Amino acid sequence: MKCIIIGLGTYGKVLAVELTEFGHEVIGADSDASRVERVKDSCAAVFQIDACDELALSVLPLKKVDVVIVAIGRNLGASVRVVALLKKLGVKHIYARANDYVHRNILQAFDIDRVLIPEERAARDLVRRMELGIKTSLFRVDEKNGVFMFCIPQAFIGQKLGDLHLYEKFGLKVIAVKQVGKTINSLGIAYNEAAVAENVEDGLILQAEDELVCYGINEISLRP
Repeated sequence: MKCIIIGLGTYGKVLAVELTEFGHEVIGADSDASRVERVKDSCAAVFQIDACDELALSVLPLKKVDVVIVAIGRNLGASVRVVALLKKLGVKHIYARANDYVHRNILQAFDIDRVLIPEERAARDLVRRMELGIKTSLFRVDEKNGVFMFCIPQAFIGQKLGDLHLYEKFGLKVIAVKQVGKTINSLGIAYNEAAVAENVEDGLILQAEDELVCYGINEISLRP
């Protein structure tokens, strides 16, 4: 995938580095020379431009990439202007970072592909880690719901699935349980192999290396 990241602050820098490490071709752009300098070795190309200027923005290969990510967060005016210019210039796929819900609602009016609120996502991940005692992986289905997968914490080992009350406590409905068991190959050698348990009823007893796949709301309702 080829992408352009406009705004190379902390969020934009991490995006540029991580996407490059995953094999994507990244082009960065920022008006700050120091920000451009610190990511120049992580990107295919970097431009020091004022993206709020239509002529300067047109220098970027906007029509030759798969997506343009506007990673400007704190400066609402600059973020909105850049998105508006990208739409005017005919960019088809745009992601944009929002700093809060007001920012998000304004960006949504431009009918872009996705609005990102990284601080919100980080906060939700932290709450889940603190509440469940583990790190969860999230696939967002829509604005309110997602699919979560996590290795069970120590406190869950040996308990019946129904006794955990995951829906009542965390708004999570278990849709699958990934279990590791011993399998014997054709040479008679035992090895661990993961499989999805067919039985996900309340009576299922959880083991140390089990992983739960759950569907539920993105926000956790904290309960004592």
